[in-house]
Amino acid sequence: MNSVNIPRVMLAACSSGSGKTMITCGVLQALVNRGLRVSGFKTGPDYIDPMFHGKVMGIKSKNLDTFFTNDDVAKYLLGKEAVDSDIAVLEGVMGYYDGLGGTSPRASSYDLAHVTGTPVVLIVNSKGMSLSVIPTIKGFMEFMPGSSIAGVILNRMNPMMLGRLKPEIENTLGIKVLGCVPESSEYAVESRHLGLVTPDEIRDIKNHINGFAEVIEKNLDLDMMINIAKSAKPLEYSEPVIPHLPEGKNLKIAVANDAAFCFHYRDNLELIKDMGAEVVFFSPLKDKALPEGVDGLILYGGYPEVYAANLSGNVSMMDSIREAIKGGLPYLAECGGFMYLHKEMEGMDAKIYPMVGVIDGEVHMTGKLTRFGYVTLDSGDTEVFGNTGVTCRAHEFHYYDSSANGESFTAKKLLSERSWRCCHVTERSVAGFPHFYYYSNPEFIYSFLKRCNC
Repeated sequence: MNSVNIPRVMLAACSSGSGKTMITCGVLQALVNRGLRVSGFKTGPDYIDPMFHGKVMGIKSKNLDTFFTNDDVAKYLLGKEAVDSDIAVLEGVMGYYDGLGGTSPRASSYDLAHVTGTPVVLIVNSKGMSLSVIPTIKGFMEFMPGSSIAGVILNRMNPMMLGRLKPEIENTLGIKVLGCVPESSEYAVESRHLGLVTPDEIRDIKNHINGFAEVIEKNLDLDMMINIAKSAKPLEYSEPVIPHLPEGKNLKIAVANDAAFCFHYRDNLELIKDMGAEVVFFSPLKDKALPEGVDGLILYGGYPEVYAANLSGNVSMMDSIREAIKGGLPYLAECGGFMYLHKEMEGMDAKIYPMVGVIDGEVHMTGKLTRFGYVTLDSGDTEVFGNTGVTCRAHEFHYYDSSANGESFTAKKLLSERSWRCCHVTERSVAGFPHFYYYSNPEFIYSFLKRCNC
């Protein structure tokens, strides 16, 4: 059993759209500018917010998700990443109590804060409010036992109003008010169909975030936030047992990594490395062929529909992938990577483009979220890399659908009777829309690596 002192705080909110991502980025940047060693985390399965944490501030950032993992693994992943940090900042997801099925707090920000013993600073979108913020905060503090809410930030509030409201809130509720963040539309980040644009797409992003960090430093009591983080009790956890490939061959796994395929969980990639394989990045957009000497291929999700013309135009890369797969190269493909392997794909410009052609079907825009949310996957009698009855936890989030979704797994929504068949499975591959999280079943990715090592 490990026991480590990690100052940590979660920035949560009453709902999506409350400004928590930009405030989290501003806080992270302000802490980095103070010279602190900072670790950033995102609650839930989101890919884009950790890109802002990591790429913009130059700090480590990962996901923590109590649906994907049990409590001990969630604490292990937090402790492993933040053990040498001066402070860990966890960004919440959706509303503080919003969890599975929209009716349970399980896998919510509250759940993660409770599991990891992390004190919470609640961000309240206060635009158009004054005294009414008090019952709002009070409701969140008292809705569930042990809310962990230790402080509050009033977002989009006029600083002149703060001077009158701060003592009312603190005297009535016994909670610390760290300050208010005035309306700062010049620092807003554009969104699109899968969420925020990625940081690489924002011009002069470093100055953009540093400017907002100055707003944060000026208007919030960061010393108080650091003290709240230091109030966290020691984090206690056991390390999971990770299988390791036999010594000998230097196993290389090619992983697509560019603007079209950027949805990676760092813990997935690090688990592959911990099991003894090397990750070799390549770009389906820019490179002409797969890296030489690779033993396996992983195509994660991203925005292939945005770059459909460029992907389709890189014929030599598509030929390289097609021939490698036909030649027996083991592969995993999920969501955007799965779409790329189809015969045809509709781009965001509504044009149809030829793709790799390994999957005999076409993908098209539906105009709405399709099969959105957490799922459990069960292969039943279907053999997956030599095993039957394989179960994994995953999530889906896409506006596209396929004429050939596959039938090898049964996907089941949590707290729901809804289920469907999905994914193509062969003795050397799994391909479908679900995004897999390997710590939900490390044997899944280990079995894939063993197949690559044959």
